[in-house]
Amino acid sequence: MESRYPGLLERFLKYAKQNTRSDAESSTIPSTPRQTAFLKELQTELTSIGITDAKINPENSYLTGTIPSNLDQEVPVMGLIAHIDTADFNAENIQPQVIENYDGVSDIHLGDSPYVLSPQEFPALKNYAGETLVTTDGTTLLGADDKAGVSAIVTFAEYLFQHPEIKHGKIRLGFGPDEEIGTGADHFDVDDFGADFAYTVDGGPLGELEYETFNAAQATINFTGKNVHTGVAKDTMINALQLAIDFHNQLPTHDRAELTADREGFFHLYQLGGTVDAAQATYLIRDHDRQLFEFRKTALEAIARDMNARFDQDRVQVKISDQYYNLKDALNGHLESVEMAKQAMEALSIKPIIYPVRGGTDGSKISYMGLPTPNLFAGGENMHSRFEFVSVQTMEQVVNVLLKISDLNIADN
Repeated sequence: MESRYPGLLERFLKYAKQNTRSDAESSTIPSTPRQTAFLKELQTELTSIGITDAKINPENSYLTGTIPSNLDQEVPVMGLIAHIDTADFNAENIQPQVIENYDGVSDIHLGDSPYVLSPQEFPALKNYAGETLVTTDGTTLLGADDKAGVSAIVTFAEYLFQHPEIKHGKIRLGFGPDEEIGTGADHFDVDDFGADFAYTVDGGPLGELEYETFNAAQATINFTGKNVHTGVAKDTMINALQLAIDFHNQLPTHDRAELTADREGFFHLYQLGGTVDAAQATYLIRDHDRQLFEFRKTALEAIARDMNARFDQDRVQVKISDQYYNLKDALNGHLESVEMAKQAMEALSIKPIIYPVRGGTDGSKISYMGLPTPNLFAGGENMHSRFEFVSVQTMEQVVNVLLKISDLNIADN
């Protein structure tokens, strides 16, 4: 069957092959020059399809542009947002492979690597019988998170310019850096973007519609020890590594990422290292419930206070930084954009999959800035890994949903 969007696959492959990995250790915006290079190329492409105001904001490195309204009346301005960076997995020399008419049962060998995408290990593959899949060659990630979202938005824009008979309101596009390291949306300019509602196109499989996320914080715990010879250590040595172990053992044993699901929060020991003299532990704190989230933070501080009371100085120091908050709380009951996306999917016979996200999106931060921004599916599966794949047909459905939302935005206003 001929694709409605014949350039979509080629566009995705072109984007995916470009290394746009972000760097959490960098202090620049964006965190890597390769993201700037990609954004400049994307700016040129947006101009070539008809967007006349494509620009990169020098303050936040967001690339924005406008699809002008072709209506006689005013309707709310819709925004579409995707991130261009990829996660902390090998992104050098990405060589996607295209599997046409996948049968839904066979193993897919990932290039010449020893790795295999198998329905036995990844049962979701069974959902893609008859579809065209794009996979890795087993040595890199694919970057469908979020090059699939970028591809769908650009294809949507191109389609509207190619079909001026399709009526639509003003639509703003935004492509940002550094989502994967959690800093890109910190600098998003809501006023400059100028939308009334928006969507991040950054979700997973067909039908995902997300508007409830974790509250998130990061805690860095520093432990100060006292190192003496082990032969005379009794009642004198204070082992910073042991302090870290003692601290961790006072946390609830079940409240770990690998033991929780749904709306259960956790403390995730993300990094641990040091010596007898000094040690450091980094925890990710997550909870959907804001009260429980705040309690988790105070619990860490209470453990530190109790431990410090045993010593002549504070040997356990806790620093906590909030990262983002639950998107649902920011929407504050105003779920019109969620309902419109749900109606669009149902009109296209796509079953909406709505569940609490055990993570966050750029939309979490942007919504707290005053722009309601739930998250739509982009199609990627097994993201951030060599086993990542995406269905071309699912990316096409993303474009279909965006077109339908744009249509509903007129009908509802």
